[in-house]
Order: sequence, then C-alpha cells, then structure tokens
Amino acid sequence: MSWIILAALGAIALGLLWLLGAPRALWTFGAAALMLGAAGYALQARPGLPGAPVSAAKKTRPDDAALRDLRGAMFGRFTSIDASFFAADALVRGGNAEKAARLMLGSVRASPNDAALWTWLGMTLVEADDQTVSPAAGVAFRRAMVLAPAHPGPPFFYGLAQVRAGNFAAARPLWRKALALAPEGAGYQRDIAIRLALLEQLLEMQRSGEQTAPQPQPVR
Repeated sequence: MSWIILAALGAIALGLLWLLGAPRALWTFGAAALMLGAAGYALQARPGLPGAPVSAAKKTRPDDAALRDLRGAMFGRFTSIDASFFAADALVRGGNAEKAARLMLGSVRASPNDAALWTWLGMTLVEADDQTVSPAAGVAFRRAMVLAPAHPGPPFFYGLAQVRAGNFAAARPLWRKALALAPEGAGYQRDIAIRLALLEQLLEMQRSGEQTAPQPQPVR
C-alpha cells in the first residue's frame, strides 16, 4: 500500500511542478528525485533521526524557457523592453534576484507607464523575497493591472506569483480574470485554462479535506 501512496504523491508532485510553472527540464529531474527518494526511504528510512543543519548556498535557477515564451506571447517579442527582461532573467538564473529586482525598478522608473515592466518588477521582487508576495510586489502587480486593465498578462503573472507562494485561494480570481481577458484563439488561452482547472481541483481537494477532517471535541 505504501508504494501506491508514493506513486500517487509522485503524480501530484509532477502536476504541481507544471502548475507552478517549473521548466520542463526540471520535470525529469523531479521524477528522478522522487524515485530515488522513494527507493532510499524504503531501503533505509530512519525517521527518528534528528535533522542536521546545512549551510546556505547561492540559489541559482534553471533556465525557464517555457515561462519566457509565455511572457513573450502575452507582452510581445523583439520590443524595446526585451533588454530589461533578458538581463533580469540572467540575474535570477545566476542567483542574483535582488539585483534583478533593482534592475527592473530602474526600468520602471525610466518607463513608468509600461505595464509589462511593472509586472516583471513584481516577479523579480517575488524571486528576491524567496517566493513571497511582499507588499512591494503586490503594489507592482496592481500598478500593472491599473495601467493595462484589459490585458491578461498582469493578473496571470500576479496569480502565478501567488501560486508559487502557496496562496492558492488568492490566485484563483486572478487567473479567472486573466482567462476572461485572454483574446479568443490566443495561443496562451489554453495554457491559462489548464492551469486554472488544476488550481480549481487543488482547492476543491483542500476544501473536501477540511470538511472530512475530524473536528476537535470540547473539553469537559
């Protein structure tokens, strides 16, 4: 039975990798890690042992070509802001998310009415804050939505940031809005729809689990 549970957890984990926007190259690594972890646990699991502290390492990121393509599909390619995007991408990949956020802040100051730049300032701030949607990141995303109220990009990436931060309920209205704003027939419309459907299923599973969980009995 434990192997069935491990297989189910593996399938859920891979689904979450896609939902979180992880690059496809990471899927294979994730699958291999799950298999190795399951085998190792089955062979020599010792859950009673205390954990050991590890030293912090520079948090580099894999190249996320899928997310970059999605950004280009929504905001356009070969534009004047590509230089800011690509430079920020390179800094994030190298583990310099704080520098990426400062770079995007400078770009926003130079072009304060560009919704795409505000959106990516929000994304880099989330990276710099270790996948936390800080008040500053929220301001950046909301400013982008005010500047381009009919564009699906700002609410989609705001929702993606919320998902990566674990704020699934907060992401749902943002992705619903992004899907409603996506042009009919746009290549990314289906991508948004699938992500939203997975998110809805996840939230429904959470709700069902809360309803079936045993309620604490009053102390007498």
